Amino acid sequence: MRIFMNMTVVFFLLFGVCGSLVTKAEAEGNYTAKVVSSSLNVRSEPSQQASIAGTLKLGDIVTVSVEENGWLQVSYKKINGWVAGYYTKRVDGSQTVTGDDKEVKSTDGKKNGTTKQANVLADSLRIRSGAGSDYKVVGSLVKSEQVTILSRRDGWVQIRTSSGQVGWVDERYIGKGTSTVKSQVKGLKGKVIVIDPGHGGNDPGMIGVKKKTLEKDLTLSTALYIRDELSRRGAKVILTRTKDDQKPSLEERVRISDAAHADAFVSVHYNSSEKKNTGTLTFYYSETKDRPLAHAINSQLGKGIGLRSNGVSYGDYHVLRENNTVSALVELGFLSNEKDEKIVRESSYQRKAAAAIVKGLEDYFN
Repeated sequence: MRIFMNMTVVFFLLFGVCGSLVTKAEAEGNYTAKVVSSSLNVRSEPSQQASIAGTLKLGDIVTVSVEENGWLQVSYKKINGWVAGYYTKRVDGSQTVTGDDKEVKSTDGKKNGTTKQANVLADSLRIRSGAGSDYKVVGSLVKSEQVTILSRRDGWVQIRTSSGQVGWVDERYIGKGTSTVKSQVKGLKGKVIVIDPGHGGNDPGMIGVKKKTLEKDLTLSTALYIRDELSRRGAKVILTRTKDDQKPSLEERVRISDAAHADAFVSVHYNSSEKKNTGTLTFYYSETKDRPLAHAINSQLGKGIGLRSNGVSYGDYHVLRENNTVSALVELGFLSNEKDEKIVRESSYQRKAAAAIVKGLEDYFN
């Protein structure tokens, strides 16, 4: 994946990992959203690298006019710019939602005078505009948040949130009780972990500047070391690909995670830059769901595996954004840097990186 960094800022190209084109969509009319982060930077462009035009605080109500790859163009008093959409929640109180090419009316979930209530069981749950994972994400919920059930269809539930937003969620992640879909047992024993070796098949990923090392080869060999280490600690491990000629789509990688009801998902990559950057980098998408795992892994990678750690960063990547599972994406060195390439080719480095990732997973579950 191609990453450009300076000393303080990380800028990433969305098509590096996701292979998707940058698209821009006008919102269906302006709507309002509430800031759900304690502090949220407003940037001049939809990019982590863009200058900060202002700062919002928890509870601020903004007007959203444009959506672009997970970023929202907002206005608040005299502040105008772009914010990461995940840190906001739509609160326009709409009583209808468009899905399946028709308008679905809200019924308040009432039948014979009773209202059906449910609690969110997952750490983070995306709300979609229709009954299926292919529909647009229009909001999100957090664990234990209460919703009203309006209708059901093909494994999906139409709900209304406490703020009045209506949409669809996967029925596996809501229930009447307060139980959780995750095991509360500490450590890795019995945990289901999905390891995702990036690229594969006719997609080589990045290519080393000196030795022409293929990223897809490194991600697979590293993933196998991670698998072996996790298995020794009693985890059940699922790889999204096990052979060089395999190239699952981004959607399939997420489906594998969802179908396995995984406890964690880690995507493995090696990096590239036009500058002489070096070291590792760990990405997360959800502040509440994913960032704790990213920090746990990064902490172990920074303890000395042969390359320095560049910390953690927000990443709007498909395998993170569309994943209901706690997820992280690790970049384990720059193939564009001759010294990094030489180091990451060694099995000793890959073993150390694998051990650090596994220890990070263990720390997270503990």
